[in-house]
Amino acid sequence: MANYKPVVIQSFPKLGEKVTKDTLYWKNYKAPIQIKEFGAVNKIDFSPIPPYNYAVTASSRIHIYGRYSQEPIKTFSRFKDIAYCATYRDDGNLLVAGCEEGSVRLFDIGGRAPLRQFEGHTKAVHVVGFLSDKYRIVSGADDYTSKVWDVSSASEIVSYKEHTDYVRCGCTSKLNADIFVTGSYDHTVKVFDTRTEKSVMTIEHGQPVESINLFPSGGLLVTAGGRYVKVWDILKGGQLLVSLRNHHKTVTCLCLSSSGQRLLSGSLDRHVKVYSTTSYKVVHSFNYDASILSLALAPEDEMLVVGMTSGILNVKHRKHEEREAFHRKRRPAYRTFVKGRNYMPKQEDFFVSKPVRTHLKKYDKLLKSFQVSKALDAAFQAPRKWKSPEVTVAVMHELSRRGTLKNALAGRDEKQLSLLLTFLIRHVTDTRFAPVLINVAEVIIDIYMPVIGQSVVIDKQFVKLQNLVEKEIDYQQELLEVLGMMDALFATMARKNPTPLNENKTDGL
Repeated sequence: MANYKPVVIQSFPKLGEKVTKDTLYWKNYKAPIQIKEFGAVNKIDFSPIPPYNYAVTASSRIHIYGRYSQEPIKTFSRFKDIAYCATYRDDGNLLVAGCEEGSVRLFDIGGRAPLRQFEGHTKAVHVVGFLSDKYRIVSGADDYTSKVWDVSSASEIVSYKEHTDYVRCGCTSKLNADIFVTGSYDHTVKVFDTRTEKSVMTIEHGQPVESINLFPSGGLLVTAGGRYVKVWDILKGGQLLVSLRNHHKTVTCLCLSSSGQRLLSGSLDRHVKVYSTTSYKVVHSFNYDASILSLALAPEDEMLVVGMTSGILNVKHRKHEEREAFHRKRRPAYRTFVKGRNYMPKQEDFFVSKPVRTHLKKYDKLLKSFQVSKALDAAFQAPRKWKSPEVTVAVMHELSRRGTLKNALAGRDEKQLSLLLTFLIRHVTDTRFAPVLINVAEVIIDIYMPVIGQSVVIDKQFVKLQNLVEKEIDYQQELLEVLGMMDALFATMARKNPTPLNENKTDGL
C-alpha cells in the first residue's frame, strides 16, 4: 500500500489557442480594477512625465487619477455640459479640453479654474490638442471647422472649413510643429499645415472617421471608422497600405504601444484588438463587458486603461516578477550554508535528499482504501481549486481499469443518480471524454433499467441522454458521408492531374 500511485489527471490543450510571445506579453496584467465614472468615457490621456497620472474625460468632469489610485486625485468640473478630449501638453503642466458649449478651455494642472478660454466655435468641440511647439492649440468641432489658437494671447491664428460634416477626431505631428490631421464624419481625413491657407492632403477613408493616429516617424497614418482600420503612407501622397476588418462593429479608438510595434483598436463590439505593425495581423485580443469608446497605454505599457459607454473605467496593471526577486534573496540551503556561501559542489560530494512527501487528494485516499463508491462521490464534491470534468472522468477511468466501476455506480438514490446523469448529459458528447463516459452510461443503464418508470426526474434525464446520443450518432454519420465525398473528390482530382514523372526525370538529368 505504500507504493500507491495517485490518479493521473490528463490535461487537454484548449482548441484554437496558440501560445505566442504576444500572448504571454499581453496576458501579463493583473486582474482589472473597475472605476465607475459619471458618464461614457470619451477620452483617456496619460501625462508624459512621471508619475504618469492620467486624465479621464467623462460627462461634465475631467478626473485625474494616480497610477494606483481608485479615487480621483484632482477634478476639473467647471463645465456646464459634456466635456471632451482632455489632453496633456508634452511637459505635463497644462491640460486642454473641449466642451459641448463650443469653447476650448486650458487648465493648469496645479489649479482648478481655466487659465484661458478660447471662443470661436459655434458647436460642440470634440477635438483638442497641442502642437509640438507647446504654444499653439488645435481644435475641431461640430461646426465643420478646425482652428489653431495662440496660447499666450488666447486668439485665433487660423481657421479651416474644408470638412462638410462633424470633425470628431484629430492628432498632431511630434516632428513638425505645423502639421496636424483631422478626421470627419464626411468620410475624409485632411492633413493641414498651419503655414498654408488650405489642407495639403485629403484621404478618403470611406466611412465616418472616429479616430486617427500618426506613427512616431510621422510617415504613416492610421484611421478608424466603420468596421475598418486603415493604414496610409503619408510620404507617398496618402497611399493605402492595408485595410483591416477584424471588428464586427464600429471601431472607436486607436492607440500605439510604447515601442510602436503594436497597434491597438477598440470597438463597440466590446473587443480590443492588438495588431503587429509589421504584418498587420491580430496577435492578441481583449474582451470587455461593454462597448469601448476610449483606450490608452501608459509608458512602457505598464498600464492599459479602457473607457466604456457604460461609464466604467477598466484599469489593468502589469505584473512584476516579484517572485523571482524573492527567490534570489532567499537564504542558501543548509548544506551550502555549512560549507560556506562560496562553496562550489564537487563530484565526490554526497548529497542526502529529503524524501518528498506526497499529499493525496481525498478521492485518492478513498481509492487507496478500496472505498470506490465514496471515491467517486469525492470526485464530484471536489473543491473549486481542482474541480473540473477531467478529475471526475479520470476517477471513472481508474474505476473502470480496476473493474470496480459497476460497484461504484450501484446503490445510488434518486439525487445521486440524477447528479450522475446530469454530468453525463453535459460531457458525453465531448470528444475528450466520450470513450470513458459512453462506457459509464452503458453501465448505468444496465444497473438502473429495472427502476425506470419510478421517478419522473430520472426518466426525463434518461430520455434527454438518449436524444443527445442519437443526435451525436447522426452527426457522426453525416460527417463520415462528407469525408467519403471529399475522398472521392480528391481521388478524381489526382487522376485529372497526374504527376509528370517522365518530365521530372528529364529535368533531373
